[in-house]
Amino acid sequence: MVLRLSELDPAEAKHLGAIKCPSFAGRPFVPPKPLDQRRVAIVSTAGLQRRGERGFAHGDGDYRVIPVDTPAADIVMSHVSVNFDRTGFQQDINVVFPIDRMKELADAKVIGGLASYHYSFMGAMEPQAAEPAARALARLLHKDAVDTVLLVPV
Repeated sequence: MVLRLSELDPAEAKHLGAIKCPSFAGRPFVPPKPLDQRRVAIVSTAGLQRRGERGFAHGDGDYRVIPVDTPAADIVMSHVSVNFDRTGFQQDINVVFPIDRMKELADAKVIGGLASYHYSFMGAMEPQAAEPAARALARLLHKDAVDTVLLVPV
């Protein structure tokens, strides 16, 4: 299903149409490693957290940490957008957090391995709200020797 701004409530369309997305100039300054040598982390914007953790609030620019061995049944969603359909997540977590598919790729040696920790932001926010948390997250990814991030925008 495709939803167009013209099909939304005018106030919601105006809000979504006003979000400014950053643009980035240039190219990576380091040639990438072969895929089978990369350590990969997942960063989702599905508003996921481990059961019992504080949920996301509207406009929250922070992230939640999801250890690689967290059982799918212990991952819950607190995405606050009323326009967000949770059906896919309820049927298969891999729709918004493809951890099982990534484990399969690691087992098949397609990727070098998975990070110890993965992360989720809540997508219904202004991108600038996440900048301080994203900078902190970059340091954590570096510390975990992650050299590739699979961004799963939701």
